[in-house]
Amino acid sequence: MDYYIDIEIKPDPEMRESPLMNLVYTKFHKALVKLGTDQIGVSFPGYKIKLGRLLRLHGDKTNLHNLQGLNWLGGVAGYCEISDVKNVPLDVKYRIISRIRTNMSKSKLERLKRRGSITPVEEKAYKAKMFSQGLDNPYLDLESGSTGEMHRRFIHFGPLLDHPVADKFDSYGLSKVATAPWF
Repeated sequence: MDYYIDIEIKPDPEMRESPLMNLVYTKFHKALVKLGTDQIGVSFPGYKIKLGRLLRLHGDKTNLHNLQGLNWLGGVAGYCEISDVKNVPLDVKYRIISRIRTNMSKSKLERLKRRGSITPVEEKAYKAKMFSQGLDNPYLDLESGSTGEMHRRFIHFGPLLDHPVADKFDSYGLSKVATAPWF
């Protein structure tokens, strides 16, 4: 992970920040699937409460050039400022950026109801517990390429580390093990 590309989104009155980041990230996911690589990770250097306007893609030079060659942003590129492939600076920190999920969800409740494994009283208790255990992590609303349905992907930022950990990234550029440079 010695190289990176910055994609800074440029919202305007017609396209606000969150929907634009959701769209860019959905397109990034589709490009990763098309490339078939598990060696490109993401970071969000502008993260505070929200993810921010900067999506940083990390990888080796070849994978990042291959990604750029796909013209994966299409018409959305007009709302973005995209850097060239750059070297990661020396003396950076690293962190795991992963997906986090609650173990209670609306879809799980629907499955329990369809199976007949939950009574109406248990359903009320489940809903109350589900809403009380909500996540307050930043998230992306992404469209499924296979079903077209929207789903929310909550992002977890691990602690800053002094050394990188190499492993695979999923098709969203996230990992429970691999780190991305943080600067």
